[in-house]
Amino acid sequence: MQANDIRKGMVITFNGDLCKVMEFRHHTPGNLRAMVQAKLRNMRTGNQFEHRFRSQDPIEPAYITQHEMEYLYSDGHAHHFMNTETYEQIEISEEDLGDASAWLAPGIKIQVQFHEGRPLGVELPKTVKAKIVNTEPMVKSSTASASYKPATLENGVVVQVPPFVTEGEEIVVDPAENRYIERAR
Repeated sequence: MQANDIRKGMVITFNGDLCKVMEFRHHTPGNLRAMVQAKLRNMRTGNQFEHRFRSQDPIEPAYITQHEMEYLYSDGHAHHFMNTETYEQIEISEEDLGDASAWLAPGIKIQVQFHEGRPLGVELPKTVKAKIVNTEPMVKSSTASASYKPATLENGVVVQVPPFVTEGEEIVVDPAENRYIERAR
């Protein structure tokens, strides 16, 4: 795999350690060669650092397995999950989950990523239904424009929605990008 192929949330082997890609940005400065600026977090030490890869640098992805697990509850410092096949329970720290923790609701079934039996993080579903608890009312003159307005969801996440969406409605959201997709049916 090449550096151009890395994505947020991916786990790679870098300098002999497992590192999770927290952020990345493809960058092509003028007539120079393309590069990928990545913010990585060492899974063993927890330290975050930035590294600049050339776009053609080889990257070694870590061997990750996934198991379907059901989210149970949070106890303040960790989130608890249960394997839906073996009923084994595990906990994942708030730091390992990152932004994904806002999308967890009791009973939701998600894919948990493991490396050598140790939980690393979760893979969120492609879409999630959420209810809007706070947004500005629609202004009649703004219905024809392509402007968006902020809306706070029941989990506290703020997404940009079209002007016709109102408070109390249920919408479909892409949790990976915190992006409005459509009204829920």
